[in-house]
Order: sequence, then C-alpha cells, then structure tokens
Amino acid sequence: MIDVLIVVEMKAKQPRSLGKTDIKITPIGQGVMQFSGGGRIFKFMFPPMSEEESNAIVKTALDAGINWFDTAEAYGFGRSERKLSTGLQAAKAKDEEVVIATKWLPIMRWAGSIKKTISKRLENLHPYAIDLHQIHQPYSLSSLKAQLNAMANLVENGKIRSIGVSNFSAKQMRQSHDFLEQIGLPLASNQVNYSLINRKIERDGVLDTAKELGISIICWGPLQSGVLTGKYHENPELLKKVPFVRRRVIKRNLEKSQGLIDELDNIAKEHEATISQVALSWLVNYHDETVVAIPGATRASQAESNGMAMSLNLSQSDLNSIADVSEQFI
Repeated sequence: MIDVLIVVEMKAKQPRSLGKTDIKITPIGQGVMQFSGGGRIFKFMFPPMSEEESNAIVKTALDAGINWFDTAEAYGFGRSERKLSTGLQAAKAKDEEVVIATKWLPIMRWAGSIKKTISKRLENLHPYAIDLHQIHQPYSLSSLKAQLNAMANLVENGKIRSIGVSNFSAKQMRQSHDFLEQIGLPLASNQVNYSLINRKIERDGVLDTAKELGISIICWGPLQSGVLTGKYHENPELLKKVPFVRRRVIKRNLEKSQGLIDELDNIAKEHEATISQVALSWLVNYHDETVVAIPGATRASQAESNGMAMSLNLSQSDLNSIADVSEQFI
C-alpha cells in the first residue's frame, strides 16, 4: 500500500505533457472565467471581482505550484484575459514560467475571424504568449477544416504554440486530430465538462478517443459550480447567495450526489484534506495523465486549495472506491 501511495503522490506533483506537444503543465491549472464577473451576461453568473481579488487569486495559484491558466475571448469579452495578465504582472511572473490557454469564440463567425481577432487576444494577454489556442465550440459558420487551417497558420506565424478544441464530440475530435496530423501538427487538447457527477465522456467515446490519440482532456467545471465541495449539502442556505443561473444547476445536482459527497468526505478525513481536493485528485489521477483540470476560484483560498490537491496522495483503493460510488453519473 505504501508503494502505491508514493507512486500516486509523485505523479500528482509532476508536470505532464499537454497532449503530444512539448508544453509542460501541472495536473491542475487555474480557470479564470470568474474574472469576467459583473459584466454583461456574466453578471448573472458571477459577482464583480476587484483587481485586488483577481491578483490575489493569480499569485496564490502560482505560489501553490500551478503553472497554467485558462481563459477565453468570451469570458467578459476580454475582461478575463486582461485581468489574468494584470495578475501575472503583479506577481512578477515571467512569460517562460507560465502557460496560457485561451479560446476563440466561433458562434456566428467565419474562420477568418481567427486571424482577425488574434491581435486582440495577444493585446489582452500581453506580455504573455498564447501557449494553447482553442476553438471554443463546434459551431462556426465555416468548416472544421477551415478553422483548423486558420489555427495552423497562427502556429506557423508564431502567434500561438499549440491548437486545442473545446466541447467537441469524439468524432469531431478525431477529425480535428487527423487533419492536423496531415500537416504535421498535433491536436493538443479537448476541453469538456467532466467531473464525478458528469462522467458522460466515459461512455460517449471522448475519453477513449483522447487516450488512443494522445490528446489531453481538460476538465472545465471539475467541481460542478461548487457542488463537489460539499458546502451546499452541509448548508443549503448558501444557495441564496449564488447568482440565479448557477443556482439552478447546483440545486439540480444536490440530492442525487449526497452518497458521493459522503464517500468523498470519509476519504478526505482520512487524508486530512477537503472534499473538493479529493474530487480534483481523483480526476487528474484516475486516468493516468490523460486528464487535467481547471477549477475556478472566486477567492485566493480556493486557488490555494486547488493547488494543494496536486499533493494529495490517494491510494488506488481510494480512487477505485470513488469511481464505484459515482458510477451512476457515467
């Protein structure tokens, strides 16, 4: 048992490759969608966040050992990107020390928009480079080939380092991989919703295809809006403070996840950890190195907790037990 614990702990702490690229990322990154709070449609999802708060989240994530951050054009129409850059500069992080992932919004747009908008992405994130640029949804007006061609041109021109997709099916992911492979580029990643209460990718072919092709799965929503912290199970009154859109999602998942929360809580107590740390550790360890996660944070303490999850040494027995209890969510 001791040997198993050591192996899992060492794997959790070591950076891993982003797909088949030479980019090294920690098993857990920091999602910064919350940095868009207060603006336009995002005011219905997240409260406003001051620059002081966002800066503290970025610095705390870095101090906790996290080396990469995920943002997007759509997150506040650049607000999240700008706040991320500001936070990294305030923390005096060097470009070569961090990995930045962002996304192009394809809805109601042609592939030509990728080239037209990259200058804005770079401006918002300056002085940090874009290590991973992702097609945010499979809903462009252009063909997938045209979109990937545009992304490939950005790589060739040194605007980005690698190409990823988000919310793509197994078929769409394979098509993307095959096209890029023909021109000598890897498909680095597919960012999808995956958590202990949404294990759909284990049955729809996405996870199996990623393992087969060497593509990283980036989990968005790994704690499902806080459901997998256990705090709403313990105190449902907290829901009154949650913006309406997220509150509906949380309430829908509370009752059916109680048994899972109980199991996570038992394991967390054994390891002197939190429920959320156990949930994150399972995600990034159960499928070897295929899966990485980008939990969000609305305060610095949450970023610290996210980073600490990388050092949690769950045994194989723990991992299997959690998988069994959450099997209903596949």
